[in-house]
Amino acid sequence: MASAASSSPSHGSVLALLLLELAALAAGAAASGGPNWHVVSMSSLLPSAVCTPAKAASSNSSSVLRVVHRHGPCSPLPSRGDPPSPAEILARDQERVDSILQKIGGASPAISTSRATTKGVSLPTRQGIYLGSRNYVVTVGLGTPMRHLAVEIDTGSDLSWVQCKPCNDCYQQQDPLFDPANSSTYSSVHCGARECQEFIQSRSCSSDDKCRYEQGYGDKSHIRGKLSRDTLTLAGPSDTIPGFFFGCGDDDNGTFDETDGLFGLGRAKVSLASQAAARYVPGFAYCLPSTPSATGYLSLGAASGTTPANARFTAMATRSDEPSFYYVELVGVKVAGETLKIPPAAFAPDGTIIDSGTVITRLPDAAYAALRSAFARAMARYNYARAPALSFLDTCYDFTGRTKHARIPAVALVFADGTELSLGPRGVLYVASVAQTCLAFAAIEDDFVGILGNTQHKTFAVVYDVANNRIGFGANGCG
Repeated sequence: MASAASSSPSHGSVLALLLLELAALAAGAAASGGPNWHVVSMSSLLPSAVCTPAKAASSNSSSVLRVVHRHGPCSPLPSRGDPPSPAEILARDQERVDSILQKIGGASPAISTSRATTKGVSLPTRQGIYLGSRNYVVTVGLGTPMRHLAVEIDTGSDLSWVQCKPCNDCYQQQDPLFDPANSSTYSSVHCGARECQEFIQSRSCSSDDKCRYEQGYGDKSHIRGKLSRDTLTLAGPSDTIPGFFFGCGDDDNGTFDETDGLFGLGRAKVSLASQAAARYVPGFAYCLPSTPSATGYLSLGAASGTTPANARFTAMATRSDEPSFYYVELVGVKVAGETLKIPPAAFAPDGTIIDSGTVITRLPDAAYAALRSAFARAMARYNYARAPALSFLDTCYDFTGRTKHARIPAVALVFADGTELSLGPRGVLYVASVAQTCLAFAAIEDDFVGILGNTQHKTFAVVYDVANNRIGFGANGCG
């Protein structure tokens, strides 16, 4: 039987299938940490055109900043043309992975780990209409008087930047460019300033002694401009960071979805997360929503009010040669409740980067091959029809005729200290269409490192407890 839509099963085969389903559900109910199988409606995994904001995260802040994604139905920015297709998203995703691998250079120094409590301010976030059309977006206020700016957020970047007037060559954005001349609290940073030397790796000095930066991205995008400082407003008039360092772009080119810029949440001193640590406890938390029409949040300082009681923590690892990335030590995978027999050596010895800007989780070849085989065997129990590969996603299925419900084997990721991340169905599947739904994992070319992508972050409150060098995952953090 190829699929439910392709043939009419006999009474005996229907009974046998029913017994198999009941056995799987019974096994799932008995397992600790959740069912071994997900029973889902395929239609519920498809994009919605209706904005259904989730309840904002609670916090100790007096106000909550409203946040949208460029391509989501909750976005106030008008859409120009179609959003990126699934194939385009995956092509961009591969460019990002290639850029990360180039940045870390394939070296393999030792990883150091240690361990934490936090408090801060909350900012809701919304996902784009498709998975990772680049990054998730928040709206912040910059300058005095304050200008609202919609910017991408990215744990894999450090420098925060916006496009500024006057601009020599800027990509097209929806909002007017930020004009420093209209802000009474703006100032540019001189070349001799300590911040220019400490914050900017690729720097130069302008003829008027201003500190200039230059940065490239894996998709050939680039940004150039002046290192500047101004007042940043987060979740209300009292939630400000005076003298916030950021890039004032005047020569930018790339695929930034017409947003106003990008704010980095990496570990370097210049990042938003690091600069906010002086006001809040070091760290942050976010919850990426389950669907494009839902909302999540970003909480600077990983406020105790937004960290669920069910959060489970694992050690945050650090590489000495690339300290900006956040690492965890992934050592195992479970499929349908069964721990796969993967040798420890098959996992990345340099650790696994947890990255909000990468869409699909990448595993070293041997680990991915074991996951793919186990997932395919589990899916074969219900005779799901295979579908063609989608870009580098090679384990795909056609659920045509199964839209009422489908049974998907649960996948859990296991970290070195025994912490498990039990993924929901949207963390297991990449849904291009009902006829082409794929396992949301892939192999990585460099076996020394892995990447935990944002598809697997969905609905979890992901807590970056920098103060105590640990990362937590709390189930049901947002809708």
